[in-house]
Amino acid sequence: MKPTQEHWREWRLHAPAKILVTSITAMAAETTTFPIDLTKTRLQLHGESRSHGSSHPTNAFRVASEIVRRQGPLGLYKGLSPAILRHMFYTPIRIVGYEHLRNSLKTDGGSLSLPARAISGGLSGVIAQLVASPADLVKVRMQADGRFVGQGFQPRYSGCFDALSKIAREEGVGGLWKGVFPSVQRAFLVNMGELACYDQAKRFVISNQISEDNIYAHTLASIMSGLSATALSCPADVIKTRMMNQSEIKEGKIMYSSSYDCLVKTVKVEGLRALWKGFFPTWARLGPWQFVFWVSYEKFRKIAGFSSF
Repeated sequence: MKPTQEHWREWRLHAPAKILVTSITAMAAETTTFPIDLTKTRLQLHGESRSHGSSHPTNAFRVASEIVRRQGPLGLYKGLSPAILRHMFYTPIRIVGYEHLRNSLKTDGGSLSLPARAISGGLSGVIAQLVASPADLVKVRMQADGRFVGQGFQPRYSGCFDALSKIAREEGVGGLWKGVFPSVQRAFLVNMGELACYDQAKRFVISNQISEDNIYAHTLASIMSGLSATALSCPADVIKTRMMNQSEIKEGKIMYSSSYDCLVKTVKVEGLRALWKGFFPTWARLGPWQFVFWVSYEKFRKIAGFSSF
């Protein structure tokens, strides 16, 4: 079970190149699918004020149309810079970390079981989210800012680094990790579903001769992993988004005192289905994101001389 010295040497030799390839591919995938992510975030925040009678039912198409009408097409990219910054850390840590864990736990000539892959994926996602949480917080805040702009108010932050400095100054350095618990929960569930399912599904497609190790196998595996990751992570994603978006209001009060408080209030005010609010835009984002990422990543790995993931 223990990794050999040869494995450690190979990992140290190739890790920097794999990190670079992963970062570039992740940034391309994030830029391509960011408007869907913005729509999903706004949809998840919609309904927070329903108890005050100021919210009306909506859907992803209405949310996206309203953003374009009020802010123009570029409004769909509000918060892109912290999203890119996040993926410079988050995706390389979880992808390269998972591959390292998987290869370390393999027995000679054997393959890792699905539960072991799931745990490896979840743990790598937790570590990656802990590192990237400040950038994730800024992304959520900047995406939510568009609602204030649409209502004629000034945005809270002028840019990524302005947001980081203001949050640290007004809420303390620990404020940069606000919502870290639900975001770590989500990261565990997403990566458990995404990485383990992609890995397992690709090997199933290839071993059953449905397709060779090519773009068709990668596409099928990415679709299956996207569905799995979305179903598992959507409730944690809703809680994470709402916890991260809140900042102190008058008299130092906040809407949610904890993740559990947010969960209870969301279900009480909006019903159980609210925990899967944004499911289809989340899946609509994860599907294209994973397609762009995995197909490109597998291609870049091949060009760089690495084996298939």
